[in-house]
Amino acid sequence: MKPTIRTLRACVLGCLLAFGAAASATDIEVLHWWTSGGEAKAASQLKAILESKGYVWKDFAVAGGGGENAMTVLKTRVVSGDPPAAAQIKGPSIQEWGAEGVLASLDKVAQVEKWDSMLPKVVADVMKYDGRYVAVPVNVHRVNWMWVNPSVFKQAGVEVPRTWADFPKAAEKIRAAGFVPLAHGGQPWQDFTVFESIVLGVGGADFYRKSLVELNQDALRSKTMEQAFDILASLRADIDPDAPNRDWNQATAMVINGKAAMQLMGDWAKGEFTQAKSQYECYPAPGTDGAFTFNVDSLVMFEQSKADVTQGQLVLASAVLSPGFQKVFNLAKGSIPVRTDLKMDDFDACAQKSAADFKAAAQAGKLVPSIAHQMAVPAATAGAMQDVVTQFFNSPDASSADAVIRLAQAAKVR
Repeated sequence: MKPTIRTLRACVLGCLLAFGAAASATDIEVLHWWTSGGEAKAASQLKAILESKGYVWKDFAVAGGGGENAMTVLKTRVVSGDPPAAAQIKGPSIQEWGAEGVLASLDKVAQVEKWDSMLPKVVADVMKYDGRYVAVPVNVHRVNWMWVNPSVFKQAGVEVPRTWADFPKAAEKIRAAGFVPLAHGGQPWQDFTVFESIVLGVGGADFYRKSLVELNQDALRSKTMEQAFDILASLRADIDPDAPNRDWNQATAMVINGKAAMQLMGDWAKGEFTQAKSQYECYPAPGTDGAFTFNVDSLVMFEQSKADVTQGQLVLASAVLSPGFQKVFNLAKGSIPVRTDLKMDDFDACAQKSAADFKAAAQAGKLVPSIAHQMAVPAATAGAMQDVVTQFFNSPDASSADAVIRLAQAAKVR
């Protein structure tokens, strides 16, 4: 009988995985920053799958929710000629590393498994450099979420604010009831996570795209952007004095423990609520219904000198996109599967809404990349813009009019 294309594909992939299983002593070093409780549990699922294929997962975890610390370590390793087999990298940084000529191709497994038809184009394009896959997407995060402790709102006798105009009134009542209105960690990436949700809520997806993705100078210097800074300034009164340098998951714990009412954070926070078996509710950040700010975690493979490690990279990439891993990882981490062919029946209401909103926002042109999470602009540009926002947020006498000028100037950094 003449073999079918499907049979040949299955055979090729089976041979890849069988080869991988034979390399029982091969270490696959993976650099990542999945270090909080929910994230670490999610990462352990991938480790288990890789080790079931006969490899040893060599963990290279670098704490720091935004990944800045991990990227510093990675640069040192690559410059010294000793890159890890895989590293958690995303967005424009993938293209920057590709331009350095140090990334390994994943096309062999991508073609066998038909990644182009499995992944949304907006995601697949980010995973490629010069037309070839050099990274594998792990999941899709929604950044513009607001996490709520319903008990705190009930005790304060106030409704959850759905617009920025309603936010100050709700926060005042929450403070009067003895709670912190907004749990926050004073780190640049967290400050900008809040800020970009404000920009999206005030200006909408088109303004967000024009200002924070295209870096249009007129949009950056506009009254709409000035209004966003005004709202950010108003939030200083809604966070507690211990916020500086607090990690994001510690801020989440404040909502979990009933100390704070809300947190503006991506859906990785849901993993913390789930692990703690805590009651929570999720809402799009004020004013952002119908829009979706995305953050895609991905693993990039670096060229290796040993053939067995190179083969292990293909096995790891295949494992990342396997239906079983996509399900267990995203259930643990709070995100949604990057594969579009998986059912969401086992996911909670927040994840189901996220998946539905992701598709709807893509169709409506309201799907935008997160600048705070390295999806929108080069790292140097994002860093300069984050510095402006953080300096403004930590300076009570700062002027919003001056801040928009400084933000526009920072957007020119390359």
